[in-house]
Amino acid sequence: MNVIHVESLEMPEVAPYARLTEGQLRNRLHPEEGLFICESEKVIRVALQHGVKPVSFLCEEKFLEQIEALNAEVPVYTGKRETLKQLTGYELSRGILCCMHRPMSRGIGEVCEKARRIAVMDSVVNSENTGAIFRAAAALGIDALLLTRTCCDPLNRRACRVSMGTVFQIPWTYLDNYNQLKEQGFKTVALALTDRSVSIDDPCLKEPNRLAIIMGTEGDGLSDSVLRQCDYVAKIPMQRGVDSLNVAAAASVAFWELN
Repeated sequence: MNVIHVESLEMPEVAPYARLTEGQLRNRLHPEEGLFICESEKVIRVALQHGVKPVSFLCEEKFLEQIEALNAEVPVYTGKRETLKQLTGYELSRGILCCMHRPMSRGIGEVCEKARRIAVMDSVVNSENTGAIFRAAAALGIDALLLTRTCCDPLNRRACRVSMGTVFQIPWTYLDNYNQLKEQGFKTVALALTDRSVSIDDPCLKEPNRLAIIMGTEGDGLSDSVLRQCDYVAKIPMQRGVDSLNVAAAASVAFWELN
């Protein structure tokens, strides 16, 4: 194992962990060179099992044995907790970071080819919600996820961690317009409170062979334009005057009911 002790925060090899922004890591001009940072041994292991290629590791010295067990032959940068906190700007709560090559984006046709139930995230910007939705989708039988370009990056460090690695298990890609769903043969149901919303357990929602479940941004939900394009609008019946759930919680209910 090639262990390198971090003695200077200016070492160019540790720039992905310290000085590169999310945008710089993604490298939109040259996506084939894009990177992302993965956190925690369990999540990194899932990524490796699904063919994601590592570039390097960063960890406290006490986690070197865990990295050795991953059998990834890339440089391992290590140092004391205080030094690494200075480097990254936060405590390594799971002890290990891994810089990884960003998988190339897939086409909608490929992602949805065999899908019966998919989820669409429209402008969901919170990384924890993003990770939680991926985890719920994987656990509750959703076949694929599509995201608008205004969503949080699923390969954001925190989103990956909250997803527990399901961002590497479930197919996903970006959606540029809602006509793409119709072209793939999907009926669409939006989660929203409107005059035409039916209950999430309405039998009509079980009829489509291919159904896309659409959820909107945390604050404002889905736009009127999106709602007009959807075949159905559904709501989750609630009690005690509560009118809405966190988007990740609502997604979990919808995934369970509509699968």
